[in-house]
Amino acid sequence: MKYEWREATDRDLEFARDLTRRNMLRYYIEHDLLWQDQAFDVGWKGRENRLIMQGDRRVGYVSLSRDARALYIREIQVVEAFRGQGAGSWAIDQVFAMACRERRPALRLTVFENNPARALYERKGLQVAGKDECFFRMQRDVNGPAL
Repeated sequence: MKYEWREATDRDLEFARDLTRRNMLRYYIEHDLLWQDQAFDVGWKGRENRLIMQGDRRVGYVSLSRDARALYIREIQVVEAFRGQGAGSWAIDQVFAMACRERRPALRLTVFENNPARALYERKGLQVAGKDECFFRMQRDVNGPAL
């Protein structure tokens, strides 16, 4: 399936918030964390957000931030009906290519320790670099081995 990027706008905030809540609420409950719409909205406004599109359908989104050490995937969410069809893998490839173009040392993300998406991240070359409470910090160095 062919995917494309589109810059997200404020009109996409509700889609992204609802998708993230649907996909992640069970992890918040399992780890006794509190989901807060307002916290999501604040994060959204301070990041670069891109929609994963298939034609005119929003199939997911990626939320990014940067510093001198890395390009960070803060959120990567895919609509359930499109999981397992390559959208997440495609998006990670796009973000890694951005990190390379921007000459960032690494691509980083954080994932709940019991989230099966960790297997995808590992297939994409991200490795566990540390653990915080219920999260794994994962990283792929830009100058690391090619996949």
